[in-house]
Amino acid sequence: MASSHLIFLGTYTRNGSKGIYSVRLDSETGALGTPIVAAEAPDPAWVTLSPDKKYLYAIHPSAGQAIGFSVDAASGGLQALPVEPSSTASPPSHLAVDATGRTLLAANYRDGYVAAMPIRPDGTLGPPQKIPHEGKGPHPTRQEKSHVHSVTVSPDNRFVLVADLGLDRIFTYALDATNAKLSAANPPFVATDPGAGPRHFKFGADGRHAYAINELGNTIVAYDYDVARGALTPRQTVSTLPADFRGANATAEIRVHPNGRFVYGSNRGHDSIAVFAVDAASGRLGATPIEIVPTGGKTPRNFALSPDGKWLVCAHQDTPLLTVFRVDARTGRLARTPHTAEVPACVCVLFRD
Repeated sequence: MASSHLIFLGTYTRNGSKGIYSVRLDSETGALGTPIVAAEAPDPAWVTLSPDKKYLYAIHPSAGQAIGFSVDAASGGLQALPVEPSSTASPPSHLAVDATGRTLLAANYRDGYVAAMPIRPDGTLGPPQKIPHEGKGPHPTRQEKSHVHSVTVSPDNRFVLVADLGLDRIFTYALDATNAKLSAANPPFVATDPGAGPRHFKFGADGRHAYAINELGNTIVAYDYDVARGALTPRQTVSTLPADFRGANATAEIRVHPNGRFVYGSNRGHDSIAVFAVDAASGRLGATPIEIVPTGGKTPRNFALSPDGKWLVCAHQDTPLLTVFRVDARTGRLARTPHTAEVPACVCVLFRD
């Protein structure tokens, strides 16, 4: 492809998947190339890149927190970096690298803690700082204890926002990127509605507003964000589902369009993406979605927008299919293209650029 985006794909290694894949997306047509195995690895369900794009980090069960790879930008190939032994009982669910490239953040869903790991100059990882969360929520099986689901670094790199599905809280930690250390902010968290189950979190383009998608409540909450303190104030809650839907559903990913004018959230069960308009002044979303679009597969656990905002690529956990949508930057609407690619149990989509 003469002009293309390189995409990395995280998977569960089942149904034929071998690990981390890469694929190219034609930036003019939206056509996908043939996916290749970038690196064989067990269940690399979440992948993230260093700011300089030289290193990719993936969840890795036997490596403890994560494993690093050096990135060949031309081929999309990955070379594993050395890993130190770890006694961690379970892998994390989500990773992020701070803007300096010195700290890798991890959310551990099963064991209920957030971790910060130093990134050495050669890309390898040092021992983690672990901060456990204690408590439970009202849901008897999904909130019996803390389930830390995601870590998001603030635009100014001063804070880390941590969504805890089990506790119905979004925590704020001050980040010392030089030393890869976290400390509780003041206030330390904001509570969601009981039983909401916050999963993933994104900042708006202006850095003054943010959005959390609630897995159990099937809602998105718009927040005002206090830049000085890293504090969140909830302003609005909207549903991701049609008013007449009565089936089982759990939301998954949330993304903000690069122009800041639209927010997208995925539904697993309804198998769709809900599109919301953003009011530039208040950061609030439209009370009802612009549209709710079928994704073309089962269980759209993850999707991502291209950096130029022209394309949306959706992965499906239970259908071995990537689907591509053209994005209208004026209206936010999605138009399904005929372009697809086959990747088994794909649960993370990451544009390199």
